[in-house]
Amino acid sequence: MGQPKRKQSKQRSRKRRGAVSFDLPQLAKDPQDGTKFRPHRVNPANGMYRGRQVLNVEV
Repeated sequence: MGQPKRKQSKQRSRKRRGAVSFDLPQLAKDPQDGTKFRPHRVNPANGMYRGRQVLNVEV
């Protein structure tokens, strides 16, 4: 297997890592009340998950 001839500079490593930026999380829209929430998780606004009530949320 090939070996690097020279040490990779800090600047080069940081450029590569900096290209992978953090994106905002994708949000799903609740069909009942239209609130936005993270997909595959319980909606914190109303406690619904996949059409079932799983948390009691007091409004």
